[in-house]
Amino acid sequence: MRSNSLAAIFLLTSLTAANTSQAASFNCDAQNLQPDEKTICDHRVLNDADVKMVTTFDLLSGLLAMGSRGTLQDEQTAWLKKRQACGADAACIKGAYEERLKALDETYKRINRPL
Repeated sequence: MRSNSLAAIFLLTSLTAANTSQAASFNCDAQNLQPDEKTICDHRVLNDADVKMVTTFDLLSGLLAMGSRGTLQDEQTAWLKKRQACGADAACIKGAYEERLKALDETYKRINRPL
């Protein structure tokens, strides 16, 4: 019974996600989308990269101390300008996401953790 419930929840979540017109960081139905945003909305791989990047960024923001959090935000702002400079070039946008996710991963690895 429990596995059927989990399967149903997974299916419902998948169907809901498939029908959404929302990337992680902006509304794909907005009238004033920038060229990079339109491209992200039109390409599932880029939309998924956006979801992963925003989720990772949000999690890291919660783990970092105030000063480091400010640095992370400044880096995010600089990265966003770089992504926007790609315009509608999907390959450029994909590369920007790969670069940013790698940088966020490196930030995570540098967090001091108790032994």
